[in-house]
Amino acid sequence: MKFELTILGSNSALPKVNRFSTAQILNISEQLFLIDCGEGTQIQLRRYKIKFSKINHIFISHLHGDHIYGLPGLISTFNLLGRKKSLHIYCHSSFENILSMFLNSIERHLNYEIIYHYTDTKDKKLIFENKIVTVEAFPLKHKLTTTGFLFKEKQQLPTLRKDKLEFYNVPIALRKAIKEGNDFITKDSKIIPNREFTKEKKRPRSYAFCSDTQYSPKTAEYVKNVDLLYHEATFLEDMKTRAKETMHSTAKDAATVAKQANVKTLLLGHYSSRYNFTKKHIAEAKEIFENVYAVEDGFKFTVDIK
Repeated sequence: MKFELTILGSNSALPKVNRFSTAQILNISEQLFLIDCGEGTQIQLRRYKIKFSKINHIFISHLHGDHIYGLPGLISTFNLLGRKKSLHIYCHSSFENILSMFLNSIERHLNYEIIYHYTDTKDKKLIFENKIVTVEAFPLKHKLTTTGFLFKEKQQLPTLRKDKLEFYNVPIALRKAIKEGNDFITKDSKIIPNREFTKEKKRPRSYAFCSDTQYSPKTAEYVKNVDLLYHEATFLEDMKTRAKETMHSTAKDAATVAKQANVKTLLLGHYSSRYNFTKKHIAEAKEIFENVYAVEDGFKFTVDIK
């Protein structure tokens, strides 16, 4: 089962030739979740061969332009492609009116429905759930109301051992119950324990997205023990004052959150356009947290549980 993150944009407010503004695709078992939608997102979707038709849920962290300017164009493109399926957008409540006014000025009619889900929250809040994943929103510390997102796989049922099913001649009608944890009783009333029929369950995987935010120890509480954490690192330490003024983070700030939260892997991104290279971001973060990567556009990271 796939759990893969693709970075579509890794820069902050000013896009560069090789770095677009913030956007990501999280693929969980071939269900695609778009996180933020900066300018040029649909170009990146084509560049990295991501199917538009598989995007049904879009999560918007906040309303600064470098996180939303790509959305009107993407919505229009969905329409031109003949989309009929509803599109779910998770965002601050004020965004619905803003986007609706804009769309009404450029599109006479959408062939599909947009369903809005508000993320305004002062604490962690469940905003989406299906059979395979839950998504929770949590507050970040920025100039505008800003939301982080926590994606967590649900515990899946174990895989059955075909050899044992055949050995004990287990009827097909009973196999679902065994998968759900029941023992098997043979014709001669012998009880065969469930563990003989099942392979060990893989533990659920998790991903947390922390876009624009000032350092806050509260963030670490929200993302405790996640497998993969993306945390903005707009500046280096020599720009600490500027980071505080703009309510952004440094690479060390991101690493501090990762360490406090006991995460497995940290991803840095949302770089100021003043930086052409990210070696210093990695070096500064590694002073605090070892397992860190500085993402670039096109970067893919797969979370595997053995």
